[in-house]
This record gives sequence, structure tokens and C-alpha cells, in this order.
Amino acid sequence: MEELRQPIILGCVAAYMGLCIWVGIWAMRRTKSAGDFFVAGRGLGPVVVSLAVFSSTLSGFGFVGGPGLVYATGMSSIWMAVCSALGYATGFYLVAKRIRMVAEVRDTMSLPDVVFARYGSETARLLTAGTILLGVLGYLATQILAMALVLQSILSATEMFADISLLASVVISSAVLIFYCVTGGILASVYTDLVQGIVMILAGALVVITAASVFDGGFAEATGILLANDGEDVMPFGTLGSMASLSWYFLFGLGLAGQPHVATKMMMNRKLADNRVILPMTVLGYVVAAMLWVSIGVIMRALVIGDIALPLGAADEAAPAFLSTYAHPLLAGIVFAGLFAAIMSTADGFLNIGAAAIIHDIPKAIRGRSLNNELFWARTATIILSVVAAAIALYSDKLVGLLGAFGWGTFAAALVPVVIIGLNWKGATARAAIVAITSSLAINFAIQLWQIQIPYKMSGGFLAMLTSMILFIVVSMMEKQKPLPKDIDRVMDL
Repeated sequence: MEELRQPIILGCVAAYMGLCIWVGIWAMRRTKSAGDFFVAGRGLGPVVVSLAVFSSTLSGFGFVGGPGLVYATGMSSIWMAVCSALGYATGFYLVAKRIRMVAEVRDTMSLPDVVFARYGSETARLLTAGTILLGVLGYLATQILAMALVLQSILSATEMFADISLLASVVISSAVLIFYCVTGGILASVYTDLVQGIVMILAGALVVITAASVFDGGFAEATGILLANDGEDVMPFGTLGSMASLSWYFLFGLGLAGQPHVATKMMMNRKLADNRVILPMTVLGYVVAAMLWVSIGVIMRALVIGDIALPLGAADEAAPAFLSTYAHPLLAGIVFAGLFAAIMSTADGFLNIGAAAIIHDIPKAIRGRSLNNELFWARTATIILSVVAAAIALYSDKLVGLLGAFGWGTFAAALVPVVIIGLNWKGATARAAIVAITSSLAINFAIQLWQIQIPYKMSGGFLAMLTSMILFIVVSMMEKQKPLPKDIDRVMDL
């Protein structure tokens, strides 16, 4: 079967691409309104929602960026993976119930709608939409770059496409993504998530078993090789140190509830009681699937340091190289297909909230109403966002994992205070929300644009989130509390 490795992998990926096209056409027939396009009519069951939430969090960031970060920095990035699981509990206990109730009483279609309902401020709505748009471009670029790198790795192993460029891989990936997202909207994303989540859970478990069999002594032998080198790789804080790791701990532990693609999916379930099922299913699925993050990175780093494998051209090649070389051909094909599924549905989720910001939230904040014919303009905005994000992916020199961490940090720093604290504290004010969002964006983008080096390699997103939370609380306490609208007040009392 080894001689059929590449045909099997290509066959699985091609079958998945075909499935995407079919799902897009099917979902297009069920997408009759902007509400269907953006929030699936708020009629999804708990299994679909739970798989959609965890798989959209992992995606190309976890499947490609995660192993790449472990390969490059050792155990430092584990503090991202582990704390994301804790973040689900934070999100569901502090946000999910109230955000779903606000969606019910105010008929909201997006997170900026929820922010406006809570604070009664069009400026807060505009800034939230702007934050989403900026974060989406960084995070969406992560998904496109991950998809293109994997596709290039698969195709370059064949004789016909041996010299395929990253540009060509980006074009192919983006073309399928645009068709899938434009036709199906969020419906295409969440129903693909159903299959994709199951594949990711199975793939995570099987890949760990495969990784353990690469060395005769399993992970113990791989760890021994790393310890013999300098040992820092497998220490709890990896090569980046404790401050960097702990900054990721807080950024990812608290920041998950501030991710708009996660918060939006919390508005899609049929009834509040479903959250009792959604939370444990989400955490369990994520934990099993995320094992792939650690196992591939550790094994590939040990193989290279132990002079068993050649050094990788780039850290982001860790997952594709492992699957193409060490996994059973059928498993590699299934994991690659699952990886494309994860990336595709997550990218669809980002395109969805980005399009909502452009055609629904920003026009509402500026002129008091959204664009006419929202469904048409949502699809147009989806195409534009895809092209811009593809350009960012091509011209960015960052690792997939670091590009994803920047997008995550942008969302978390701006929206954690506004959403987590604001939906649980009646004393939070609109001015505090505006100050928190503005300060977080200024800090995040100043660090990124001017390449500011933070002491102890701490995450810029963590610094921005900490600052915005402090300012949010201080400004709120300095202002006189205003009475909330009766319906929102009742939701806050739940």
C-alpha cells in the first residue's frame, strides 16, 4: 500500500473538496435570508453546535500551527492548547446563556448586535465590528496559509505537481473556499462541522497512537532524545520560558469567550437547556483532537534532533511531513481531509462574521440600518474578504501558529472585557467598552506594526487584554450607573 500513499491521500482530499462543493449547493437551497446566512436561523441541535464550536477553535491553527509551534519552541505552546479547553467552561458559564437570551429578545444576528443591545451605543457596535473585521483578516489568513501549505505538501510529492508554488496552492484553496462559503453561508460551515468534528476526534486519537510507534520506545524514547540535547524542549515552559507561556495561559484561558466565531455559534442552539450537553461534548472533542497538536510536534522535533530525519524547511511543515512519511496512507488521507474540513469550516465562520461586520453592523452603526438585499452583499463581501486574506497569507512571513495567535489576541483583548465582564456586571458602561476596545487595538497593532519586543517574550495580546480589562473596570467604576432597558436587565438577572 505504501506505493499508493500519494494517490490515496490525493483521493481523500479530492473527495473532501467534492463534498464541500456539494454541501455548498445543498446549503444554498436552505439559505433564504440573512438570518439563515449568519446564524442558521438559531435552530441547531446540541451535537451540531458542540462539534461546530470545538472544531472551529482548533482548525488550521491547531492542526498545522500547533505542531509547528511545538517543533519550533518545545512545550511553550501547550499553554495555548490546554487553556483553550478551560476557556470553554469560562465561555459557557459566563456568556452562553445570556448571549442566547439577548439573541432571543432582540433578534440579533451578530456579536456587535449583542454589544449594542447591552450598552445602547452605536460607537461600541462600530468598534466591535471594526475589531472583528481586523481580527478576521489575520485569523482568516492563518486558515488560508495553513490550507495552502498542506495542499502544496501533498501535490509536490507527485510527479505532475512537483514544482507547484505556494501562490498556486493559495489560488486553488481560496477558489474552493470562496465557492463553499458564498453558496452555503454558516449552514455549510456547521453541517460540515458535524462530519469534520467526528473525523478530528478519531484522527487525534489515531495520530497519537501512530506517533507513539515511530520510536521503539514510544514517547519515552522521543523525550529522552530531547532531554539529551538540552532538555529545555520538554520542560513545562518550553524554550520561550515561563512568562511567555503564562501570558498564553491567560490569553487563551479567558480569551476563548471573546472569540466572535465562538460567541456567534453560542447563539445558534434551539434552546438554553442544550448548553448542558454542548459544554461537555465540546471539551471532550477538543481534548482528544488537540492531542495531535502535541504528539506530532514532539516526535518531529525528536526525529530531527536525533538525526533520524532531515531538518524541516519551515516549522509549519511538521504536520504535513509527519503524515506524509510516518502515518498509514489511509490514516494520512483521512487526517488531511479532516484538516481541510477543519480549515474550511473555520474559514467559513470567519468570513461569515467578517461579512456581517461589513454589510450589517458597520452600516447600522453609521446610518442606523443595514444594507438592502443583505444576502447578496454578504456573498459579495465574502469574496472580497477572501481575496484580501489570501494576499495577507502570501506576504506574511509569520508561522501559522503565531499568525493565529495574533488574530486570537486581537479578539480577546478587545472583546473579553466587553463580553465576559459586560454581560455579568450591570455597572459596566458604554464609555468603558469604547475605551477598552480602542486601547486594546492600539496596543496590539502598535506591537505588531513596529515589531516591539516585549520583555520575557510575553504575548502582545496578553498585554493588550490585561490593559483593556483594567481600563474597562476603572472607567466603569468612575461613571454613574445608568438603568438598563427592561428586557436586558431581566437577562442580566438570570
